[in-house]
Amino acid sequence: MNLEFLPISREDMRKQNIAQLDFVYVIGDAYVDHPSFGHAIISRLLQSRGYTVGIISQPDWKCADSITVLGEPRLGFLVSAGNMDSMVNHYAVSKKHRQMDSYTPGGLMGKRPDRAVMVYCNLIRQVYKKTPIIAGGIEASLRRLAHYDYWSDSLKRSLLMDCGADLISYGMGERSIVEIADALSSGINIKDITFVAGTCFKTKQIEQVYDYELLPSYEDLLADSANYARSFYRQYCNTDPFSGKRMAERYGTVYVVQNPPAKPLTQEEMDEVYALPYCRTYHPSYETQGGIPAIAEVKFSLVSNRGCFGGCNFCALTFHQGRIVQTRSHDSILQEARDMTEDKEFKGYIHDVGGPTANFRQPSCEKQLRAGVCKNRQCLFPTPCKNLKVSHRDYVELLRKLRSLPRVKKVFVRSGIRFDYLISDPSDEFLRELVNYHISGQLKVAPEHVSNRVLEKMGKPQHSVYLKFVEKYRKMNQDCGKNQFLVPYLMSSHPGCTMRDAVELAEYLRDLGYMPEQVQDFYPTPSTISTCMYYTGLDPRTMEPVYVPRNPHEKALQRALMQYRNPKNRKMVEEALKLAHREDLIGYGPKCLIRPEKENSGEIRGKVKPGKRKTIRNVHKKK
Repeated sequence: MNLEFLPISREDMRKQNIAQLDFVYVIGDAYVDHPSFGHAIISRLLQSRGYTVGIISQPDWKCADSITVLGEPRLGFLVSAGNMDSMVNHYAVSKKHRQMDSYTPGGLMGKRPDRAVMVYCNLIRQVYKKTPIIAGGIEASLRRLAHYDYWSDSLKRSLLMDCGADLISYGMGERSIVEIADALSSGINIKDITFVAGTCFKTKQIEQVYDYELLPSYEDLLADSANYARSFYRQYCNTDPFSGKRMAERYGTVYVVQNPPAKPLTQEEMDEVYALPYCRTYHPSYETQGGIPAIAEVKFSLVSNRGCFGGCNFCALTFHQGRIVQTRSHDSILQEARDMTEDKEFKGYIHDVGGPTANFRQPSCEKQLRAGVCKNRQCLFPTPCKNLKVSHRDYVELLRKLRSLPRVKKVFVRSGIRFDYLISDPSDEFLRELVNYHISGQLKVAPEHVSNRVLEKMGKPQHSVYLKFVEKYRKMNQDCGKNQFLVPYLMSSHPGCTMRDAVELAEYLRDLGYMPEQVQDFYPTPSTISTCMYYTGLDPRTMEPVYVPRNPHEKALQRALMQYRNPKNRKMVEEALKLAHREDLIGYGPKCLIRPEKENSGEIRGKVKPGKRKTIRNVHKKK
């Protein structure tokens, strides 16, 4: 089949016999026609329903003419910041500028503005006063109601109040965007499209909205951060498409109304989405600029599911994809894999088969698709629910089928796996298959911390659960004649983490003989429970106070403890140990982290010299 990219110019429109586009999609990413990119899915889905869509990628936000290159669309503009939040894309947790943008030609920074959705919507509204604008994607989705903004350290209004958009399509968007398109095409005014699940709209006539739950007003949220904690948790408990309520938030005389979430896609609908005619690469106009770095990892990867019932408090998936796991059929995934093997660049390796959590291939319990997820109970935290269905059988069968395809040498599993879910499986079949066939020397997992106090605030299982998995993994490698290792992802400065907790983590790393090359510092992004804790100092689930390491120096000390072997961190490690009253770890004994300063000759604990770090191959190795 000779596939065409969607129009990016008037010349493209002429070649495709399009006089006026139905929708113009303005995006902060480069145009990549691949199902790992939200703009590709939404635009191809609309095209499959008979609508024409053109793409304006990374317009010059300082020039209003940049969003007129395809003319005024018949039905409306769609706006997204891209696959990443533009602020996270631009800034590290230290608020320093990142050096590379993987979603821009050649990885060049500076091709999109900060707060891209707001800037693009207002730019469009300067030129097209009445044309409908629908904002979507992760940036708009997580800012649909009042939210804490880490970069300005302030509570921001709903994005709808500060941009020219008429609607926000939140979540995964396939259902809502088709319903919006059909309504606009039938002649319904955008102001009257207030009935679509998975959308937010503004109104002054709240009396015309039925069956809603009134949240505290924005003024009340500003007056007392405890009001925000309560409001946020009410929102969190209404993220399920089966039980979620309509909610309204007042801004003076205007209300932002959030309709209940859209229903999850069926397996047949998921298959349809991934079978759409994607070109599966970036637009050829980027070739001379070095291509799009982000395509490298996803080009030969397979999405098998979406949604996650893991419920980590620092993750925004509950607010965006939701807790109900949706899957593609084996036939759909195998067909995509066969097509992949025909690519001239395919070397025989499928880089990943997964999603937010690779080993989730079914709803967590029988009732989820009938009544939704529990409002006040997590599936895995603090311990697995008694109704949790644990099985890897379907995933194992899928991986076996993929391994058997001609031209496939190796199938990797690189998406995160939930080790607590894995060890709850009475069968060791998946772990055996994982160890034998789907790891390349090391498996990355995310225990995140070792202090149970911190893990509780993260929504993660107790450290003993991870240690049980470590032993199970070690034994399975031994049984399979393998010598593969675990690399743990760990996080510093999460709400609830005191300096003593950070020292406890450093001691754990000492006992492993491991120093992570990179340290993940907690990043307060919009619409997570952890970010709510960071802003309010309260756990919204209980309204109990939470210790929050907010001071940049304290955060630096916690990071330094995780890399205590690095001579550059010595002074900070000493300061941290003294603050934690753990001077016992300064000395010459085998348990000490650093030597006393006046006799420190640049050596680090034991016989390891600076620059001679123990490798990751020592991590979790049986002593």
